[in-house]
Amino acid sequence: MPTRVPKTYDEITRKTVIEPDSSWRPSDQQEHQAYQGFRALDHDEQALFDRVHYALERCGHDTSHVKIEIARNTVMLRGEVRNSEALRDIVSVVGRVAGVADVDDRLVIV
Repeated sequence: MPTRVPKTYDEITRKTVIEPDSSWRPSDQQEHQAYQGFRALDHDEQALFDRVHYALERCGHDTSHVKIEIARNTVMLRGEVRNSEALRDIVSVVGRVAGVADVDDRLVIV
């Protein structure tokens, strides 16, 4: 019995879609990101991310282990800080950034 070869995306599309639109197809990287749960930021969220990132760079504490996540106008901070003073300062700095409505603090002290 012959071995069945898996069909490619294009072969499946040609047989199942009446008028396939081949003008756009996700890249392998985009498919991988979608599988991993990646969500691209819209223009406003990207601008907020940039402002928060800039503020963290200038806050005077080591923020190399702090990750920023943006969902609309809420900023989630994940990662590690060295002491309680750094934690307080970082959350305070981010809370004062223009456009931030809420700070979800998930930082831990190490």
